[in-house]
Amino acid sequence: MTTVLTSEADLREHYLMPGAGPVDKQLDHIEKHCASFIELSPFVCIGTSRDGALPDVSPRGGEPGFITVQDPKTLLMPDWPGNNRLDTLTNIATSGAVGLLFFIPGINDMLRVNGRAEISVDPALTGQFEMRGRNPRSVLVVHVEEAYLHCTKALVRSGLWDTEKQVARSVLPSTGTMYRDQMALDQVPPEVIDGALKENEEQELY
Repeated sequence: MTTVLTSEADLREHYLMPGAGPVDKQLDHIEKHCASFIELSPFVCIGTSRDGALPDVSPRGGEPGFITVQDPKTLLMPDWPGNNRLDTLTNIATSGAVGLLFFIPGINDMLRVNGRAEISVDPALTGQFEMRGRNPRSVLVVHVEEAYLHCTKALVRSGLWDTEKQVARSVLPSTGTMYRDQMALDQVPPEVIDGALKENEEQELY
């Protein structure tokens, strides 16, 4: 018997078929409950991929409802300043496929939305998301193909919202210390890196 599963047939020898509920709950649009979830969500993870590169999952955050529902088949997501690696955007420009996982702090339900996306720099769209007198560089237009509430078990197991399980920042070195070590910046004091990161966070949030 193989110990490495390389096909759906292999997987089904070890996993049950899904029940009707997990399959039937999948929608092809954003209905009222999905819309309410998105309006309350300040944080989403976006998964993308393209041929010839590793898949990527990136976080996106903002005020609750920073991603807007244009209509039942379309979401709009502003792209605010980041590290300019453009992993997510390059994947989208190449393949268009996206997977979104929405979170609401304190709630164990999650919302998954999958579809195809395009990157727009239309001023009519970027202008809808003005913050602090600035517009996002672009807006992701997500064309919804799948939407469904995700099982709560991962967040229940992790206790992610349990304040008694919160970890003190002091258990890790400062971000500047970790960057210095990882990038072999031995001549740069960690506090200099930490200061630059804090300044960037304050000045380039939007």
